[in-house]
Amino acid sequence: MENDSFQIPVDSAISGVNLDELNTPQREAVTTTEGPLLVIAGAGSGKTRTLVYRVAYLLEKGIDPEKILLLTFTRKSSQEMLWRAGQLLNETCRRVVGGTFHGIANMLLRRHGHHLGFGSSFTIIDRADAEGIVNLLKGSLGLTGRDKQFPTKRVLVNILSGSINKSIDIDDLVYEQFPHLSEHVDDILNLDKHYKEFKFNNGLMDYDDLLVNWKRLLDSVPEARQEIAARYSHIMVDEYQDTNLIQADIVRLLAHGHENVMVVGDDSQSIYSFRGADFYNIMRFPKVFADTRIIKLEENYRSSQPILSLTNDIIRNATEKYAKTLFTRIEGDRKPKLFAGRDEREEAVFVAKKIRALQGEGIALHNIAVLFRSGFHSYKLEMELNASGTDFEKRGGLKLTESAHMKDVIAFLRLKVNSMDTLSWNRILLHLDKVGPKTARKIADTITTAVNPWQALADYPCGKTWKLGVKKLAQLFLDMEKETIPATLYDLVWTYYQPLFEKIYRDDFPKRQKDLEQLRAIVSGYEDLQSFVDDTTLDPPEIANGLAGEDRERLILSTIHSSKGLEWDAVFVMGLADGRFPHAAAGIGEQWEEERRLLYVAATRARKYLYLTYPRVLMTPDRQFKRVGMSPFLSELRSGLFERMDNFGSTGSVPSFSHSPAPTATDFTRKSKKKKLSVKDLKQGTRVRHPFFGEGCVKGNVKGRSVDVAFERHGVKTLHLDYAKLSIV
Repeated sequence: MENDSFQIPVDSAISGVNLDELNTPQREAVTTTEGPLLVIAGAGSGKTRTLVYRVAYLLEKGIDPEKILLLTFTRKSSQEMLWRAGQLLNETCRRVVGGTFHGIANMLLRRHGHHLGFGSSFTIIDRADAEGIVNLLKGSLGLTGRDKQFPTKRVLVNILSGSINKSIDIDDLVYEQFPHLSEHVDDILNLDKHYKEFKFNNGLMDYDDLLVNWKRLLDSVPEARQEIAARYSHIMVDEYQDTNLIQADIVRLLAHGHENVMVVGDDSQSIYSFRGADFYNIMRFPKVFADTRIIKLEENYRSSQPILSLTNDIIRNATEKYAKTLFTRIEGDRKPKLFAGRDEREEAVFVAKKIRALQGEGIALHNIAVLFRSGFHSYKLEMELNASGTDFEKRGGLKLTESAHMKDVIAFLRLKVNSMDTLSWNRILLHLDKVGPKTARKIADTITTAVNPWQALADYPCGKTWKLGVKKLAQLFLDMEKETIPATLYDLVWTYYQPLFEKIYRDDFPKRQKDLEQLRAIVSGYEDLQSFVDDTTLDPPEIANGLAGEDRERLILSTIHSSKGLEWDAVFVMGLADGRFPHAAAGIGEQWEEERRLLYVAATRARKYLYLTYPRVLMTPDRQFKRVGMSPFLSELRSGLFERMDNFGSTGSVPSFSHSPAPTATDFTRKSKKKKLSVKDLKQGTRVRHPFFGEGCVKGNVKGRSVDVAFERHGVKTLHLDYAKLSIV
């Protein structure tokens, strides 16, 4: 449940806060309670411990627990921190307000959303719901059909959401990242307008709306800003390097009037720009908050010093950073190992063989992980592991509430808390015999505008063939109207839904029913239905793994992005080849630097053993074989930081490498000063080349820095010179 606070056991021991258990920088961060504070927490440096002690310290100093706000990126992390704080102090931690940005936004918008015209019973929709609405609007706006090469619902939601999370206009985002869709910009803008209207009229908010409306509330309603800022006198934010611009603005506005805000993060672990995270939020924090105190946590409690020496050197060449040097008191003299395979298969064979050797040395399989840049980089390894009978788990699966049968049941419960939820009505009505999309839409339009939607459904003038189905559905909601206990409501829904469920999913309903049994257990843990409905969207539980009950040890395969925050005794980082890591499209500049940070995150996951591997030959997209060197991030490392291994396990010192040098700041400056094309350069008739559309001919200037270009295979496109990457032939 995503509540205002996490409940601590009442019998927590009252033991006080012993600051002697912290190192000097941690203690400074805990006891600096007034004014803006930026804590740069290196990998494995005890940032969670610092936050936990700070919560307990504030309470011990007499700060009202309800005035403390802890913002995190997962509900689990805030729950764990507050539980640990309770172990240090006492049960007063149960009243501290902790949760994710989206969870706290949900809570505050239900209380203060009336300032923006929202009722308190709005429904939060997930990605699949958003795509469904967009698809519906595509049809109603006439943007579908054989002659319409309009973007898919998935791409459209990516564009609409990306514009919000990256704080750039939709048309700029299209020209920058989707130039081949530039001719559809006006239609996409129109669809966005209707999408917003649809959500508002039906009492819906998507993930992005929660943040956008929270910021609007603080920014445009002085009364609400004053009340909310006064309510939270001490604010803490975890993983600040992962915030987007909207979240950074929210933090600034929340601190209005007191500026008692502590943010914790590591600029060297900022790797989520594809989600909208802005690396510069943490870099500019001292400028946003004057007189910011900066404290660095550099003692590492995870890795041996040889591993840290290598990771320090990876980040040493970053163009922008908070300078820090990780060190440890952990004993260990094993240098990281480098292996270059003849090709991807030999690389995979080496990794599989070394994993078996580590097991022979007593390292448990679940304490070993193989990390890679992209999911497909592990395919050869998966074949080797299967052949050798090594049990493994590849991270990343469906959430429990993403499957169709789960969404069916949740739709009934969503309507109980928000009868205006047209999307849920549509889903449920389409289950009825002889009811198609048009009829479902007519019924939904009628009942969502009625004073009593349940009675309106019962009174609806039905056709003979589908009258009985509507009457049964109406009776279900009339029965649900009298109940408030979540478990009881679930049982009413299941009694109605089971015959439909077995008919709709007749091929595999026994298997799906196990998911619904899990759902029933989850629902039973809630005291109110609104909290359950919110959580199924904000923080859906994972599908229980079928092997979990067998208690089998399994190797972990994971993308680096999914590994952040985790650690293992032994870590393999695969695919560290030039052109693959950093990926070929990274270019010079911020993308390149984020790739460097990605390698840093991967390497800092290791406690005792770190293996870096790459193939010397890669297959290109056109199925040609190409010789490659090691990643530029490895070739720029200083000598003596790792040892080379051959396929027989022998090692030797590795000198510094000179091939595939990383781009320098001078290179970046030189490239960035390249003269941009102007409209004057592109007179009518000029031949140009576009990276996607190919060669074309300039037809003329449209407005500003936009030109019309006729391409042989793609027709006339209007392109903006700042984004289109045109070159003169």
